[in-house]
This record gives sequence, C-alpha cells and structure tokens, in this order.
Amino acid sequence: MIIIVIRTLILYAAVIFSLRIMGKRQIGELQPSELVAAIMISDLATVPMESVDIPLLSGIIPVLTLIIAEVATSYISLKSRTMRKFITGEPSVVIYNGKINEHELERLRFNLGDLLEELRLCGCCDISDVAVAVIETSGKLSVIPRESARPVTVEDMKLKSARKSELPCAVIEDGMLNNAELERSGMSCDELMTLIRKHGAERIKDVFFASVCTGTEPYIQLKDSAKARIKRRRSK
Repeated sequence: MIIIVIRTLILYAAVIFSLRIMGKRQIGELQPSELVAAIMISDLATVPMESVDIPLLSGIIPVLTLIIAEVATSYISLKSRTMRKFITGEPSVVIYNGKINEHELERLRFNLGDLLEELRLCGCCDISDVAVAVIETSGKLSVIPRESARPVTVEDMKLKSARKSELPCAVIEDGMLNNAELERSGMSCDELMTLIRKHGAERIKDVFFASVCTGTEPYIQLKDSAKARIKRRRSK
C-alpha cells in the first residue's frame, strides 16, 4: 500500500512538472496539440499507478517524451507561420458588420444555436449589434460590438475625475506584510501603520486584508479576533 502511495505521488509531481514546463496557457486556453498532450499525459500516468508490476519509468519516460515533443512543437509554431497555421489553425470570422458568415460556420461545423449561445455569454443578444465576431484558435468566441452598441466609456462622458482602473496593491494579507506590494504602492510603512491605527489596531498581524489604490480610499479589514479585542477594550 505504501509503495502505491509513493508511486502515485511521484507520478503526480511528474505531471504537475510537465504542465508547468508547457506553460500557463496550458491551463486556460488549450490549443489542439496541447489538448492532445494533456490527455495522453494523464492516460500514461495512470498505467503505472494501477499496476505495481509496471516499472515507474514506463510512465515517466513517455511523459517526458511528450513534454519534449510539445515544447518543440510550440517553438516551431512560434518561428514558422505555416506550421503554426497547420498545428493550431487560424481565427475564423463568423460575423462581420452584423452579417453571419454561413460558409465559415459550415466549415467549422458550428451551428447557429452554438453561435447564439456564445454571443449571449459575451453579453450580446442582437446579431445586428455585432461589428466582428471571431472564433479563436482556442475555440472561444471574441465579440467586437458596433460603436452604437458598445458600453459608454469615461472618454465618451468627458469625466475628468474618474476612478483609475489600475491594479490595487494588496499590502497586507492575513496579517502578513507584502513588502513588494507596499513598495509598488509608493506608501511607506509608517503611513500604512497610521492607516491601521485609524481602524483601532496597533499591529499588522491584526489586519486580515489591506489594499491601496491611487485615487481611492485604502481598504482595510481587521481580523475578527482583533475586532473583538478592540471592542472589549473600548467597552471598559
């Protein structure tokens, strides 16, 4: 039993290592070659798990071979447009200027029901409001609405004091100070402690989460234990 557990953990680590080598896109957007590699890796890894009689290398070596093949395929696709077109295909325009490309839908074997469903998921209910709709190589539908149907932007409304859409800096997470995020925020440690004290806390470890964003008020949430302690202190 212990041997089976150890073999399973080794193969588990090997598969995770394989996916990490193939890149982050492997998890979110699978290209055809990546999908094939992922399926084959999972199948190959299960064979040594099920039978102790099969050497562990019989599962690891094929997995490593697939990794090398996938990395080589990705490199070739990066350098050669012809190979990239052959391996991953090309995006297909299925709607242009509010008109459905019937021939392209037939070629992709993509029916109208699927197209309408994808449009609704993209927040578009009327085909006439679509300027361009493209089925990407990953199989996802990208929609560019007409100007008359797109949401109003800050530029359209001529707002000068609009909130900036930048990534907030998570300076404290579960009582731990993130120095890199603090440096990115441009705030000093003393300034952060001043903000914490305004919420009744004296230590960073009393803060559950704190984020800073330019142009907005800092967000600070204390831990429940710290809130209870502060409440007891104030009630005395």
